Formats: sequence, structure tokens, C-alpha cells
Amino acid sequence: MGRKESREHAFILIFEKLFHESLTYEELQKLTAQSALFEIDPFCEALYTTSEAHSEEINETIRPFLRKWRLERLPKVSLALLRLAVTEILYMPEIPAPVSANEAVNLAKRYATPEDASFINGVLGSLIRGRAKAQAEAQAAGDAAADKPTDGCAPEQTT
Repeated sequence: MGRKESREHAFILIFEKLFHESLTYEELQKLTAQSALFEIDPFCEALYTTSEAHSEEINETIRPFLRKWRLERLPKVSLALLRLAVTEILYMPEIPAPVSANEAVNLAKRYATPEDASFINGVLGSLIRGRAKAQAEAQAAGDAAADKPTDGCAPEQTT
């Protein structure tokens, strides 16, 4: 099974959890096995369990990029897709952030409306640009700090 299919399965699990918050991961596994809906592979499991383990941080990462929306008012499909993509962006650095965003938008095109896909693209694009800017600023600050003396004295001049 490829990552694209595993990602879709993780989205389905995240979506299902939004409607049945009391379901445990083991219960979701049982439901998918009983219904023969799909098999949960290691990548799907990692996406889902990471998303659940860090749901508050993921939500707080998404929240500032929701212009004129509240997280609680988002369509569940959009929320599940945003959580999926942000899980990858924050916790799976081996996957390029634009790939995570693109995959979420493609799933939105399949499971939601064109407007939802556009919204998800905008939110994730803003998030990715914001993270890149913050990383660049942190890098620049680190470079500037490395150029300054650490003991408050001017560097020794050698001749």
C-alpha cells in the first residue's frame, strides 16, 4: 500500500474520531477490520496516532490561519484534512510540507467541495509560509548571535 492510500485511510480514521470522540484507536481498528473497509498499515497508524497524541498542539497551530473561521465551526471533512496535513508538517519532517498540503487538497477535492479544497489550500499555504519565515528569522537571529561576543567584551584583535 502506498503513502497516498495510507494517508487517505488515516484521514478516514481522523474524520470518524471527530464524530465519535470516545472511540479508542483499538476500537477503530476493530471497526475497520470487521467492515473490511481497509487495512491499517504502519504509515496510516503513525499518522492517526500522532494526530491524536498532539491534537491540541495541532489545533493551536491551525487556529491562527483560519481567517474569519473558528476551528469548532469548520466542516468536519476540512478539519480532519487540516489535522492530517499539519500532523505531517509538524511531526514528519521527512515529508516535504508542500507534499502534505498537496495531498490534503487532493483528498478535499475527492471528499469535499471545491471551496473546501481552496480553503484548505489557503490555510496550509499560509501555515507553510509562516513557518518558513519564522525559521528564516530564527536562522538569521542565530547567525547574528554567533557574530556577537558572548562575554560582553570586544573580540581580541590579533596583528
